[in-house]
Amino acid sequence: MRTAKASAGVVQGLVLLLVLALVAARAVAQGADAGLVSLVEGAVTYTPPGGAPGRVQAYMKLREGDRIEVPAGAQVRVLFFDGGRQERWSGPAGFRIGKSAAEALSGKPEEVTVLPPGVPQRIAQVPQLVQLAKLGGVQLRGLAPAQRAGLDQQAALAQARAAYDEMRGKLPADDITPELYLYAVLHEYLLYGDMQAVVDEMLRRQPESEQAKAFAEGLRRRADKQ
Repeated sequence: MRTAKASAGVVQGLVLLLVLALVAARAVAQGADAGLVSLVEGAVTYTPPGGAPGRVQAYMKLREGDRIEVPAGAQVRVLFFDGGRQERWSGPAGFRIGKSAAEALSGKPEEVTVLPPGVPQRIAQVPQLVQLAKLGGVQLRGLAPAQRAGLDQQAALAQARAAYDEMRGKLPADDITPELYLYAVLHEYLLYGDMQAVVDEMLRRQPESEQAKAFAEGLRRRADKQ
């Protein structure tokens, strides 16, 4: 029985590595990511340079040159990795993704917030962490850079919680960026109990968040294996 479980874990790990390798190959082929969609409501679309338009999805990554169209009644928030600038646009509006900010084509951002240093890099891990959660919380080597670097855990967590409190104080109540950031930090130290409390808070603020639901299911499946 233990051998079968171990084999299943190895297979899950190999599948995740393959998924991550394909994501990395796509990024290399199409250019560096400039930002990530932290919220979308309505039929917001994007069109890459020389490509076909597509529907914007929550927590998808965007690249320089992508054109975003926000119809009337819709809204989107974009977090830029370079500088931590987060912009909220409401339709009708249109803009093009730049390296650290959007280039307005029509309209202007309704809200601009600059997040604490280090937050964009953590939020960039969200798609990867969602895939990990969907595979049942399999822990792979190479996903805990803070531990490898020998950083002091208590100091790192204190800094993370301070950044969380700062964001929670200035972002809208339904913006779960602070919770996603704290989840990513806690994941590095495998603090599953604390992660559960953060996921519960995500679901309280955004009950329909697919990311929060995936994290909740991943933690539940991991607990079932104990």
